[in-house]
Amino acid sequence: MLKSNSTPVRAVAIWNGLLMRFPALIFLLALCCGLGSGCSEGVTRPTAATVLSVKGTVVFGMAEQNNFQPVTRESRIHDGDMVRTSDGALLSLGLIPTALAQMSSNSEIKIEELRISKDGNQTEGGIRSRSTRIRLNRGKITVLFTRRDRIGALFAIITPSVTITADSDCSFCVQSDGTTTRLTCARGNVYTSSSAQPSVAIGAGYFQQWPSGRAEPMAASDDAAAQIDVVDSLEIGDQLSELQSGWQNRRPF
Repeated sequence: MLKSNSTPVRAVAIWNGLLMRFPALIFLLALCCGLGSGCSEGVTRPTAATVLSVKGTVVFGMAEQNNFQPVTRESRIHDGDMVRTSDGALLSLGLIPTALAQMSSNSEIKIEELRISKDGNQTEGGIRSRSTRIRLNRGKITVLFTRRDRIGALFAIITPSVTITADSDCSFCVQSDGTTTRLTCARGNVYTSSSAQPSVAIGAGYFQQWPSGRAEPMAASDDAAAQIDVVDSLEIGDQLSELQSGWQNRRPF
C-alpha cells in the first residue's frame, strides 16, 4: 500500500520540479500544442453578400420581422435576409468571390446560406471552402460563377420546381413565377435535380423548363426567348466582372 500511494506523489513532485526549473520550456511546449490543434481545425462562419450596384427601389430584411429597408451600396446582406426588387429595378450582388448575380425587376430571393470555412487561426487567407445557397421565390436572376482558384466552392439556387448547382466556370439565368421554372445556360455547365426527374447537366446554348414532359435539355437556337437569355446572360456576366473589379479596389471580400 505504501509503495502504491507513493507513485502519484513522486510523479507530482517530478512535475513540480520541472515547472520550477524550466518554466519557459513548459510554456513553449503548451503554446505549440495549442497552436497545432487550433490550426488543424477548420472554422466555418457566415459572411455577407456585397452590393455591387443598385438601380431603382430594392429592399431587404427579415420577412418574419417585416423590417425591410432600402438597399444601398453600403448594405451587407446576410443569411435569412429576403431581397426584393421593384418594377424597373436592378441589383447586382457579390455573393462570394466566385459567384456574382444580378436580380432583374420584380424579383425576390432569400439568402439561405453564405459561409466560408477557414483554417482555425488564420486571419487572412487560409480559406478552405465557400458555400452559397439562395432561394428564388419569383422573378429572374442571372449568375456568373468563376473558379479562380482550387478552393472548394458550392453554389446553389433553389426554386419551387428544381435545385440548380454550379461548381465550375459558367454563366446562366433562372426565371420562376412560383409554379414554373426556366433555366438557360450561356457558358459552361450547370446541374439540376428535382423530385420528378433525375439529375441533368445543362450545357452552354441549352435550356430546360420545369415542370416539363421532356427529360433532355433543348437547344436555345430553337427558341427565341432562350436565344435572348443567352445573349443577355453573357452581357450581364461581363458587367458583373467589371463591377467586381471596381469594387475590389474599394473593399476586398
